[in-house]
Amino acid sequence: MINIAAPVIGAKERQLINEVLDSRILASGKFVEEFENKFAAYCGTKFAIANVNGTAALHTALLSCGIKAGDKVATTSFSFIATANSILFCGAKPIFVDINPDTFNINPIELEKKLKKEKNIKAVIIVHLYGCPCDMDAILRLKKKYKFILIEDCAQAHGAEFNNKRVGSFGDAGAFSFYATKNMMTGEGGMVVSDSVKIVQAAKQIVNHGRAGHSQFTCLGYNFRMTNLAAAIGIAQLEQLDEWTKKRNENAAKYNDAFKDLDFLQIPIIPNGYKHVFHQYTLRIKGGQRAKFMQYLKDNGVGCGIYYDTAMHRQPFYQKLGYKAGLCPEAEKAAKEVVSIAVHPSLSSQDTDSVISVIKGYKK
Repeated sequence: MINIAAPVIGAKERQLINEVLDSRILASGKFVEEFENKFAAYCGTKFAIANVNGTAALHTALLSCGIKAGDKVATTSFSFIATANSILFCGAKPIFVDINPDTFNINPIELEKKLKKEKNIKAVIIVHLYGCPCDMDAILRLKKKYKFILIEDCAQAHGAEFNNKRVGSFGDAGAFSFYATKNMMTGEGGMVVSDSVKIVQAAKQIVNHGRAGHSQFTCLGYNFRMTNLAAAIGIAQLEQLDEWTKKRNENAAKYNDAFKDLDFLQIPIIPNGYKHVFHQYTLRIKGGQRAKFMQYLKDNGVGCGIYYDTAMHRQPFYQKLGYKAGLCPEAEKAAKEVVSIAVHPSLSSQDTDSVISVIKGYKK
């Protein structure tokens, strides 16, 4: 089976982990600080604050930006559930916005409709889904016009760029995940990035119990700290990220060329000026054939997965909160059609050739 994900753990990761073990300082320490500094530099931001995971990073980013109970926060309806849940963690209300069917990202036209209809939207969380940047020109025009706080969910988009600027550096804050299957990983882990001293100072307290001094706690905080062990893995992974991204893009380009004339599917669409990093290589399967297509792939040794089979506003818990079907029709349609196949850098040329051969052999 050609697996859809294959985390890479090499000699550098093992070396740095052993250095941490030898130091006996396993909790937060110098490796965390080094990882924060290197990751901020990579993203093109002034600061970075490490977190225990990507969900905690989103939660921290929202709280650090001043989101509180009763606030309205607009976001896409097509993402992993943590995007919306992080809003609820703050006691705020998610305002779901439909997607652009080509990129799967939040549609700026639909976002402006919500900004006009729903008064007092305080913040917007955009998601650079599957590794594809959002339309940042349009988003930033709306930010300037409507004066909202902008948070970037970059959980799947390490190193992605819009017009040669890396994601995470556009908004008031950005949040990354280093879960085991991400483009770079620490097993579990996250990062908040920002240029704002105020936001970063708040984030430092939030991730460490609200601590302002050794025995002084001046706000409600959490235990969201990253360990030295996780940071050591992150340092090693970051050094290899650009090489892995290049390989992901090569694999995606090979697929695009092979699949471009297949009429039963739609390949990823990458607008000019966008640097996609292909956390997922996601196809749309037409004509209600997805289940049949996926079974065919599995029968022929090709791993695949659905990200995501339910728009967030249609999840059972969110239905209990009063969100109705039809709220985001493009997101609901995408949830019925998307399927992702392996694009990770561990794939050999023989692997990608096999995937191509199997998919080209599919008959309606």
